Amino acid sequence: MAGLLEHRGYVRFWCADAVSMVGSSVTGLALQVVAVVTLEASGVELGILRAAQFLPYLLLGLIAGVIVDRHRRQPLLIGADFARAVVLGLIPLGAAFDVLTLPLLIAVVLVFGTLSLAYDAAHQSFPPSLVPADLLTRAYARMEQTSAVAQTAGPVFAGALIKLLTAPLAILVDAASYLLSGILLATVRPRTPEVAKGTDEPRNLRREIRDGLRWVYRSSTLGPLAITSHIWFVFQGLLTTVYVLFVLQTLGLSAFWLGVTYAFSGIGSIIGATASGWAGNRFGVGPAIIACRWLSPIAYLTAPLAGDDALGIVLLCAGQFVLGISLGIDSPIELGYRQSITPAGLLGRMNATMRSLNRAAIVVGAPLGGFLADQFGTRAALWVGVGGMVVQAVLLNRSAFRHARLTASV
Repeated sequence: MAGLLEHRGYVRFWCADAVSMVGSSVTGLALQVVAVVTLEASGVELGILRAAQFLPYLLLGLIAGVIVDRHRRQPLLIGADFARAVVLGLIPLGAAFDVLTLPLLIAVVLVFGTLSLAYDAAHQSFPPSLVPADLLTRAYARMEQTSAVAQTAGPVFAGALIKLLTAPLAILVDAASYLLSGILLATVRPRTPEVAKGTDEPRNLRREIRDGLRWVYRSSTLGPLAITSHIWFVFQGLLTTVYVLFVLQTLGLSAFWLGVTYAFSGIGSIIGATASGWAGNRFGVGPAIIACRWLSPIAYLTAPLAGDDALGIVLLCAGQFVLGISLGIDSPIELGYRQSITPAGLLGRMNATMRSLNRAAIVVGAPLGGFLADQFGTRAALWVGVGGMVVQAVLLNRSAFRHARLTASV
């Protein structure tokens, strides 16, 4: 940790990231409560709302990667944060004037998702200009730990805030967090000054997108990792949509208890992120990530077995805890591996390809989960999601990714 603290640009970036993560954890819960409780959305409608946030990744994700690789990333991050603060402010404003409807909420979320796409494409590619290569995995691990803390405290805080202020007003907290994050990002001074690359060269958008796709999918290790990640996100989108309906409607629990279960995911993520460096060094990149992929179906297995009593809440919390551990270990190792083997000129496109198509998978999974829940019930839909998680773990385990090794220090 001492090595990272020497790089002030990274510390400020890390603080900005932490602020926005806390706010995002509030909105993540508040948006779903607004839809299900305030606007009485059905399963399909909730799935459409979740899909709207990630639809821009499907439509524009690869283009965003090209833009990030041709421009400085810091201005993109700052502009996206300020714009997201304004857009989120429309939700409490609409509620105050009694004009908040599901179509309006979906439209706001769609614009918000487009801005998040621009931010995300630049976000993962910015740390290499803030810290040296041998600190990258540790830098991502610290960010994952911060995310885990936000996931732990955020949902419980959000549940209490929603009860005190109502869900639309709770979203104002996130709007303020993006504003503060943008201000902090404006003070960051990169270790290696960013220079816009290739702006004086003729642009060939199709070729640049194709180069990014080739780098990811023709790799013997990145290819299987990317494909199984897409499958994972299809069923994660399905499960998270159904999980909210299951807890709030089938079990009849409050938003507070939903937030409590999510908090246990955050606790697991803290533990997992803390152990990620050790796991990557001890077992290797491939085996460590594959083990985490197997933990996903085990984690969600507890949900359809839960009832509306105290034991049911314990099962839900235990499942989220295991899921958090798997994500906490997986994410820093995977990010460090991807960044360490990718040339600087392809970082934006590589990250945009992976993240955009992962988020695009949610566009498929979230409405599918809502449809299955409406047609067959939430428990049956949860079982479908668990089965899908098993499939992706089997495929990754049988691929060449088993032999992946990190080329930078963990």
